[in-house]
Amino acid sequence: MATFLPRFGAEIVAVADPAARGRERAGSLFGHDVLVVDDHRALLDLDLDAVFVLTPDHTHAEVAVDLLQAGIAVYLEKPIATRLDDADRILETAFRTRTRLAVGHNMRHMPMVRLLKRLIDEGTIGEVKTVWCRHFVGHGGDFYFKDWHAERAKTTGLLLQKGAHDIDVIHWLAGAPSRDVVAMGDLMVYGDVEDRRDNSDRMMGTLASLDNWPPLAQTELNPVIDIEDVSIMTMRLGNGVLASYEQCAFSPDYWRNYTVIGTEGRLENLGDSDGGVVRLWNRRSEYNGAGDRDYEIPLGEGTHGGADVAIVEEFLGFLRGERQLETSPSEARDSVAAGIAATASLRAGAMPQRVPELDPQVKAYFDGGQVSAREARR
Repeated sequence: MATFLPRFGAEIVAVADPAARGRERAGSLFGHDVLVVDDHRALLDLDLDAVFVLTPDHTHAEVAVDLLQAGIAVYLEKPIATRLDDADRILETAFRTRTRLAVGHNMRHMPMVRLLKRLIDEGTIGEVKTVWCRHFVGHGGDFYFKDWHAERAKTTGLLLQKGAHDIDVIHWLAGAPSRDVVAMGDLMVYGDVEDRRDNSDRMMGTLASLDNWPPLAQTELNPVIDIEDVSIMTMRLGNGVLASYEQCAFSPDYWRNYTVIGTEGRLENLGDSDGGVVRLWNRRSEYNGAGDRDYEIPLGEGTHGGADVAIVEEFLGFLRGERQLETSPSEARDSVAAGIAATASLRAGAMPQRVPELDPQVKAYFDGGQVSAREARR
């Protein structure tokens, strides 16, 4: 972030981190001219245009609400929160104070996802009727079972923490949020690994290696592991579209595979970054592995196919009133609500769950671009 923020006319002037190690790293990354403090509340009285909240998920509500109440615009990393009441409290605070809020659903900027969306909008497969996503989380043992991500008290579960991205994309591609969900899942592999360690003195990125294989040979997992490493979720969306999301955290490969079927064909991505394709089938046939047409996934700049750069540029443009957000905070809340409901279903023996809806007035405000009804009539 520090490398491309100046390109968009912004600069980092202050950093808050409660950990001494984090503060030391901030000093080395951003230089001695940047104020580094140990509590986010020390930022509230500074003349800041916005704050990027990149803290662990279960702390999002406390930090974001404090900033929003102080009138400081917030970019909040996804998921917006780990509990639905916290997510709604964040949105209600932004609504009440009219302080700008964005949630970091960068996958809507991934070239693969944008290509799928464009082809759907162009009518390539007719009207969308069903969307399936298979998520192979090849670094699952490294990224999600060696630190706080493994604890349901801090994540709820990976259907929310990891799945919020894909649930949001499913909603976007299909054109509506989930209304009813059912899920199954279990802790099938990593719960059997007995080698445990408190890794709070390490950074998440240093724990990953392709040599950490097979999954049962993993070492130094988090002392507490009470989330699922396999989850399967089905959804009925508000417009009747049926969808599914399947996630495995001990797969050898790491990518997402989407299938979108409409009234006139289907699309599927083979690979989710540059070098991959989105394949179209739109003629009757028996097995046809080659499909009827391939669309190359465009190259992007930087991580996530350029999505991380693009979403920061979008947020800064939003603050200046130059553009709207690709993902409304109400839509970010929809993905969290669906993930929480699915986790409840999973842990209640696949009992169907209705997804709670957002207050209509708050939803209208965010879906309208965070402009009040009075301002919209001008």
